[in-house]
Amino acid sequence: MQMIALGGTIGVGLFMGAKSTIEWTGPSVLLAYAIAGVFLYLIMRALGEMLYDNPISGSFSHFASEYMHPVFGYLTAWSNIFQWVVVGISEMIAIGTYMQFWWPSIPSWVPGIIAVVFLCIANLISVSAFGELEYWFALIKVVTIIAMIIVGLVIVVLGFNGVGPTGISNLWSHGFFTGGFKGFFFALSIVFASYQGIELIGVTAGEAENPKKTLVKAIQDTIGRILIFYIGSIFVMLSIYPWDKIANIGSPFVETFSQVGITAAASIINFVVLTAALSGSNSAIYSSSRMSYLLAQQGQLPERYNKINKHGVPYISVISIATGILLGVILNVILPLFYKGANQVFVYVYSSSVLPGMVPWFVIIMSELKFRKQHPEKLVGHPFKMPLAPFSNYLTLLVLFVTLIFMFFNDDTRIPLIVGIVFLALMTILYFVRFNKKAK
Repeated sequence: MQMIALGGTIGVGLFMGAKSTIEWTGPSVLLAYAIAGVFLYLIMRALGEMLYDNPISGSFSHFASEYMHPVFGYLTAWSNIFQWVVVGISEMIAIGTYMQFWWPSIPSWVPGIIAVVFLCIANLISVSAFGELEYWFALIKVVTIIAMIIVGLVIVVLGFNGVGPTGISNLWSHGFFTGGFKGFFFALSIVFASYQGIELIGVTAGEAENPKKTLVKAIQDTIGRILIFYIGSIFVMLSIYPWDKIANIGSPFVETFSQVGITAAASIINFVVLTAALSGSNSAIYSSSRMSYLLAQQGQLPERYNKINKHGVPYISVISIATGILLGVILNVILPLFYKGANQVFVYVYSSSVLPGMVPWFVIIMSELKFRKQHPEKLVGHPFKMPLAPFSNYLTLLVLFVTLIFMFFNDDTRIPLIVGIVFLALMTILYFVRFNKKAK
């Protein structure tokens, strides 16, 4: 469960999204990752409090229906599907960019098709195949990030490969809070998006062995590790190379090590960010297919989405989600005709997942408030309570809401935010037209 949460969270939001966040706010992006990490910890603790009492798959959608209103469960499930399909599409865009690091002439859509077909087959085999694949994807990322941090610190302190010690003056000598208050909050939206996937703990809870025991450890350990990996890796990157001179192509992590002459390390890191993109797509297919299955069980998707193969996998859902992610291959060909640069296309597509991706977080926080109000007896002797509730709930809701407001004032994220709003509005109307009487 820890590796699945790490694998789902450490992806292109960090490796490729860091480019835009650094451009908007400079080295102060380190503070953005720290602040976002604190509030994500609170969200996961709120989820953990409810999951400890009732560990089920698709938990946050279930809790939204039980403690708020069935429409919120419906919106949460569909938001999760929308979010992960968009993230999967973003991964396809990233995979094309990463492969061109080695083979500049390869069409960007070729690696995308191969990747989606491979991951679809892996997810159709069994849930254990998904878990095993995600474990190794996550392990590759974790080991390499740790190695990258160590090598980066050596360069900072001692120098390497003919490059003298860089120190950490690059963190402030070219500006620290470069985009001001506005730029910081612009970056915060992508930073929050890069944490999307951590709620996979809630999706996997019902399929885990000894869920109560593993749940507590997974939540407690995962946040700390993510903060170390995110902040540590960006810290060494910004210390080694001035933030305002990182090339405008590819991954900033790869470019940083290329610029200081460590081309072998750059190739290794490019391989790792490639596995990160595969991992993100793998998580996307798993999570959204389980949400599709949950909707079918509730009669909100056609009966065929209830079908499972001999391995217990909802295969119609898996194939449908993989087909949706294949749209990323088409977008990777079409969108560059309208927007300059792969990174701008990436920001447009990836930031479309921010609002839908936050919906589960909003409902987790609000459901936990309702859970406490309806079941005070369950809090007696509860070993995993939400810290500082209800104050922490209200503060978290405020920060998420302010981040969304700043997305509207950012030219790069305004349209993606509107896309998310329109999607939620249409799904709300659809629910009340088709399912409200049945829910009552």
